[in-house]
Amino acid sequence: MNAIEVKNLTKRFGDLTAVNHISFEVKKGEIFGFLGPNGAGKTTTIRMLTGLTEPSEGTARIMGHDIQKEPFRAKECFGIVPEVSNVYDDFSAWNNLMFAGELYGISRTRRTLKAEALLDKFGLSNFKKKKANGFSKGMKRKLTIAMALINEPDILFLDEPTSGLDVQSAAILRETLRELNENGTAIFLTTHNIEEANIMCDRVAIIVSGKIVAIDSPERLKRIIQVTQSVVVAFDSNPISLYDALVRIPRVSHVSREGDKCRLYTDDPSAVLSSVFEYARTNNLKLLTMNTLGPCLEDVFLRLVESGKQSFEANKR
Repeated sequence: MNAIEVKNLTKRFGDLTAVNHISFEVKKGEIFGFLGPNGAGKTTTIRMLTGLTEPSEGTARIMGHDIQKEPFRAKECFGIVPEVSNVYDDFSAWNNLMFAGELYGISRTRRTLKAEALLDKFGLSNFKKKKANGFSKGMKRKLTIAMALINEPDILFLDEPTSGLDVQSAAILRETLRELNENGTAIFLTTHNIEEANIMCDRVAIIVSGKIVAIDSPERLKRIIQVTQSVVVAFDSNPISLYDALVRIPRVSHVSREGDKCRLYTDDPSAVLSSVFEYARTNNLKLLTMNTLGPCLEDVFLRLVESGKQSFEANKR
């Protein structure tokens, strides 16, 4: 039995089809990423999976329970961490956890023991009796996750889990999620942070215009465009003509600026390297950085989003 099973899930709002007959499964103990541009259908999908929105067609099963036919049994199996914190600012950390446990119908004895363990796990024990309105964003995020774990769920739904967090807090949160996953919790997360999906997820689904255009591991998805490689270069100075000169190098398909560096996309890195060396020599420039890179998940994402949008527009005509 899979943690999540989705078949032909569809949601229409009048003439708009927000989610269009999508099917996928999330395995037990898997970290599953759900990526897509704004308006692709990510939030609508999560709302259907968690019983907040009724689908127009199709089914979603959570640990074997149909979310529409067995909503209570299904909701016992998961916790939700929304993008916007659902912490009550006027409640203490302890009372937030007690309230969440009560909503799940957990006995006072059990939720007391669980709350103590969660506060300790997330480093919030010293703030047990303090109101959440004085918490930092990172602390609130930890408390939100603790509230979602009070019922010891098999699945954790997270919407943009590290959005708005500083680098240190985001790193701590990712480590916490890995620990949860190692202990058997399946994690379903939506994120705009493609690098986060690359380092966190076992598999990734990419949704565009309501349709899933790809599902696979990050590394296998990269093989889709393996021919697209790149050369990243940085010089000791950047003359005005630099961009135009790099674009004209043979075998370079396009060039993007990345801070003080330029990234040259090509199917023949060795030929491009020779041309870059020659350009630097001719123009008396010193090369500070030169790296050849294979495709990254962002390249795959952009390629699939573009092809998905083109397909959607073609189907409309």
